[in-house]
Amino acid sequence: MYKVDLNSDLGESFGRYTIGNDDKIIPLISSANIACGFHASDPVVMTTAIEQTKEAGIQIGAHPGFPDLMGFGRRNLAVSPAEAKAYTLYQISALGGMCKAHNMRLQHVKPHGALYNMAAKDYELSKAICEAIKSYDPEIIVMGLSGSEIIRAAKDLGLKAASEVFADRAYEEDGTLVNRRKEGAVIKDENEAIARVIRMIKEQKVTTITGKDISIQADSVCVHGDGEKALLFVEKIRKAMAEEGITISPLKDICN
Repeated sequence: MYKVDLNSDLGESFGRYTIGNDDKIIPLISSANIACGFHASDPVVMTTAIEQTKEAGIQIGAHPGFPDLMGFGRRNLAVSPAEAKAYTLYQISALGGMCKAHNMRLQHVKPHGALYNMAAKDYELSKAICEAIKSYDPEIIVMGLSGSEIIRAAKDLGLKAASEVFADRAYEEDGTLVNRRKEGAVIKDENEAIARVIRMIKEQKVTTITGKDISIQADSVCVHGDGEKALLFVEKIRKAMAEEGITISPLKDICN
C-alpha cells in the first residue's frame, strides 16, 4: 500500500495583504507549513492559520525563512551557520509557543524558499538548521528536498526526516529544483504534474528537465496554495491518488 503526506505552504498573508486560499486548502491536505513572520505572516495571521489547522484536524509545521519580507524569502542571503541556527530557532519557537497555547504541537519543520534551496546543497547550513530543531524538540520531523543535504544532516543528528517532492516544479539532474528564472521551471499543465507525482510515489522516479530519469523519495508532496487554480489542482491530485490506491496520511504516520 502506498502512503504519502500532502503539504502546503500557508499562513503567508501579512497585515492588510492576503495571499493564498488557506481556508479552502487546509481541509484538503494532511500537513500545513505555517510561515513564522520572517518571509511572510504576522502574529494575527499565524493565529488564524493555527486555528484553521486545528479545526480541520490536520498536522502543523513551522515554515521558517530568511528575514526578507520584500523578497518573500526567495533571495539568497549570506548567513553563517550560527545565524541560520538562530533564525530557525527564533521562528519555530514563536510558532511552537502559539501552537502550545492552542493545545497543539509542531509535527515538522520545513525551511522556506532560498533557505530551503541553499540548505539542499550546503551540509553545514543544513546541520545548523537541524541543530536548532533538535534543541527545540528532538521529536520534530525535518522536511526537506528528496536526496538533499538537509535530509542527510537530519539523519546524522538522529532526527526523523521526510523527503519532499514537488507537484509543479521541474528537476535538475542532481535532484535540485530548476531555478524559477529558467524556462520550464514551473509545470503549468495540471495533468502532467499529477502524472509526475503518481510516478514519483509509485516508481520513485522523476524525469528531469533534460529528459533523464533520476531516483526520488516521496514521503510528502507539496502543493502550492497561492495559485489561481490551486484549489482545483489539490482536488484533482487527491482524486488521482485515490484512484491509484495511494492513501494520504500525515508525516507522523509515515516517518515513524
